[in-house]
Amino acid sequence: MSNTSGPSGLSLRKKNFLKFALLAFMLLAVLVAWLGFGKKGFIHLYRMEKERQGHLERIRKLEQENKRLMEEIKRLQKKERAAVEPLGRRELGLVKDDEVFYRFTDQKQKEKSRAKPPGKK
Repeated sequence: MSNTSGPSGLSLRKKNFLKFALLAFMLLAVLVAWLGFGKKGFIHLYRMEKERQGHLERIRKLEQENKRLMEEIKRLQKKERAAVEPLGRRELGLVKDDEVFYRFTDQKQKEKSRAKPPGKK
């Protein structure tokens, strides 16, 4: 008679199968954990892709800003009055002869200036 026949042989086969299935499951679990959480795993890959997307968005915004500034430089090089005048007003605070310039201070700035003792910065 062989070892696999009869009731005791069947239970031995089941035990071996369960051991093999448990071992295979454990190896699969280790593999999945390594692929997911490892140094170069899927989670790391996902984070790097999100970071890459953020950098691409920042590059896109910087390219738009660069294009806008290049257009402004071209207008200023042509000495277009319509381009130079707003720049002088914005950067230097210039006003026309028939204009009145009003400067409003923020309430918080007034409180800060009052709180400082005279002569100290």
